[in-house]
Amino acid sequence: MDPLATISTRATPQTQRAIGSEGARQTPNAAGGYSFAGTDDVRIRRFLSLGTDGGTYYASAKDITAANAAVVLTAARDRATWLTDEIVAVSVAGRAPRQNPAIFALAAAASLGNEPGRKAALDALPQVARTGTHLFLFARYVEQFRGWGRGLRRAVGAWYLDKEVPGLAYQAVKYRQREGWTHRDLLRLAHPKAQGDRAALFDWIVRGGDSDIPLVNAFLKAQSATQVSTWVGLIGEHPLSWEMLPDSALVEPTVWQALIERGMPQTALIRQLPRLTRLGVLQGSTLRTVVTQLQDSGRLRKGRVHPVNVLVAQRTYGSGRSARGQGEWTPVRQVVDALDAAFYAAFAAVEPAGKRTLLALDVSGSMGWPAANLPITCREASAALALVTMATEPETTVVGFTRAGAGRFRRDSGLSELPISPRQRLDDAIRSISDLPFGGTDCSLPFTWAMSQKRAFDTIVVFTDNETYAGATHPHQALETYRQGMGLDTRLIVVGMTANDVSIADPANPAMLDVAGFDAAVPNLIADFSRGDL
Repeated sequence: MDPLATISTRATPQTQRAIGSEGARQTPNAAGGYSFAGTDDVRIRRFLSLGTDGGTYYASAKDITAANAAVVLTAARDRATWLTDEIVAVSVAGRAPRQNPAIFALAAAASLGNEPGRKAALDALPQVARTGTHLFLFARYVEQFRGWGRGLRRAVGAWYLDKEVPGLAYQAVKYRQREGWTHRDLLRLAHPKAQGDRAALFDWIVRGGDSDIPLVNAFLKAQSATQVSTWVGLIGEHPLSWEMLPDSALVEPTVWQALIERGMPQTALIRQLPRLTRLGVLQGSTLRTVVTQLQDSGRLRKGRVHPVNVLVAQRTYGSGRSARGQGEWTPVRQVVDALDAAFYAAFAAVEPAGKRTLLALDVSGSMGWPAANLPITCREASAALALVTMATEPETTVVGFTRAGAGRFRRDSGLSELPISPRQRLDDAIRSISDLPFGGTDCSLPFTWAMSQKRAFDTIVVFTDNETYAGATHPHQALETYRQGMGLDTRLIVVGMTANDVSIADPANPAMLDVAGFDAAVPNLIADFSRGDL
């Protein structure tokens, strides 16, 4: 064998670095192959969107958390203002399914940055910590980095001073304690000075007793009441949430009907669907009201309801069994359909790019890992996200890939076109890819397949964890061969489904874009980059 015949800049096995400048930017991935090292900016955006709960197929939650935290803490020290801007952008728009990563990063920026950076982070506290739960979580995280200096006390005090009294009263009685903190604890630390009704509310929070604040007074009456008629009357007069009612009230269907009629927050409504079903509340006019509210795009946006949380709710509710196995119910068909519609409605409106688009879903073994510790796998989440683009772009092809020779794939190519459509029910479409065979990962397959089939695509979108190793050529090399062979300037978008530190997208190539999979802005990012606006 001629050893010189093994040296190529056009096709290098994925278990080796590519030859040339691209190879210098590559790093070993967890599967034994080589991928491009993710930039710190990409890793931070993945962290903010995906978090590190549950780890990944290749890394424990502890290991992947440590790796991501190191990048976040470096940014907090060196670029606290930039980091704060990223946090606010993700949090305010509701682009992440969980707030914990954003609040953790904000606590780090408020502690480790230079003086302007710390000030920017503390000034952003009300935007990111919008509820009492968020504030308590911030208090727990911030103590991991610093003590309670004057600036921190002032920022927490401002959180209590800047809210209107009725809104602050709502926070005080809905979120009474979380994360080992209470409002009483924080008020005693911050010592904000107040007058009038606000001072009276502070006094009640710290000392308890009776109160003339209308919502607090209603809360106290609800807690001591024993009659359904009393609870229903209080709900009709005051914006009481279910958390403000005693346990004895929460087993009464009439109480829940009153809460729905009053208007439950969207997230609370979605989370309480199993309970409402078990209690027999979802029927007649109440069912019609709930169905209408669930798919109301305005309510979804106002509540910052993340599409992935709707997806999880749809899967859990439709299964008739809680993820922890502690409750069962018979799903109501209209509710399942409404959650299906709510998933699409939770995304912002997307202007179609009008480009020929290939959506390539990594269905390899590692993509069967739970996504962000949620009761849905990375491969299932990628299919759901792909459906949104399919519903937007008129010329879209969808394929699933693993590695050549894996299971039932056509001609053992490792890749197959997928018969999914946004006209299907969401759970049906996801189920169709859940049954596909697992195997190793070869992220070059979408490009080699498109070349072999002479299929012209302006944009190729790959949903993957980037842990590729099983191919005879690197993905970026296969893409370049496809571009040259087809005479196209095809763009590549890599949707990262885990918060690891690698990507098949070359960060030095302006025709490649790396985005975080659970970012609710992904469909718009895909369309904008495909159109050439990014």
